[in-house]
Amino acid sequence: MYKEMKCTAACNKLKRKIPYSWDLNIYRGCEHGCKYCYAMYSHDYLENEEFFKGIYVKTNIVEVLEQQLASSNWKREVINLGGVTDSYQPAEALYQIMPDILKLLIRYQTPCIISTKSDLILRDYDLIDELSRITYVNIAATITCMDEAVQKMLEPGGADSLKRFEMLKSFSKTNASIGLHFMPIIPYLTDNYENIDSLYSYARDCHVSYVLPGTLYLRGKTRNVFYAFINKEYPNLYEPLKSLYQTGGAPKEYKNELYKTVNSIREKYGLSSSYSAPMKEKMKREEYVQLTLFDS
Repeated sequence: MYKEMKCTAACNKLKRKIPYSWDLNIYRGCEHGCKYCYAMYSHDYLENEEFFKGIYVKTNIVEVLEQQLASSNWKREVINLGGVTDSYQPAEALYQIMPDILKLLIRYQTPCIISTKSDLILRDYDLIDELSRITYVNIAATITCMDEAVQKMLEPGGADSLKRFEMLKSFSKTNASIGLHFMPIIPYLTDNYENIDSLYSYARDCHVSYVLPGTLYLRGKTRNVFYAFINKEYPNLYEPLKSLYQTGGAPKEYKNELYKTVNSIREKYGLSSSYSAPMKEKMKREEYVQLTLFDS
């Protein structure tokens, strides 16, 4: 199942800051098997069609990362850990690469964002806690649905939604920014009021810093895989979804109505939707401390 490979760069510079500048992926391919995964295209250059089963492990990524972080050119910009594939997918339980990654971030005082669908991240609680007391850390869970039967079909390899919320609640005790990534919102399946209200209610109880919602996108290989799944498991939704998604995204009219509901529920629970606000606040505090030390 696992194929070891070497990498020449650990952090890859992104074309645009969103709001981070660098992306780091330990693994290529992802065992979570999410039916809506946008990253299936990333296996194309490997000439491997098995994105959910052909898992590549960058066995030298720790050494390469240290070279990058130790360079005089490194400006301690925010690194997004696992922007394409989950850093805490099942392969991580075997390879245990993340602890060494986190130790490097601590040594070089480098901020990071970690988004996961696994509670395996709790294994590294102490390291993440330590890093959060040095610099900006964002721990986020992607959670789409509170109906566990639906969730297991959508994300067969991911942890149960309640376990992800429990993980967020644990990390809320650190100095990390805590986020719920409510995405993708799937029309006719996870966009109902009860599901949205339940997600935001749990988010409030877990003391999240923000909730970031986002609608489903269907492009490339993702479109075919998703529709095959819907046709098999929810055939009554196949034609309505095909009719709605004339392009890669849902139409403006649908999103406008959806976000009216989402925003009203967000306001009901007094939650923020700003992904970058906690980061800016943390960075300002760090700059203030550094200036104060310099002036003294």
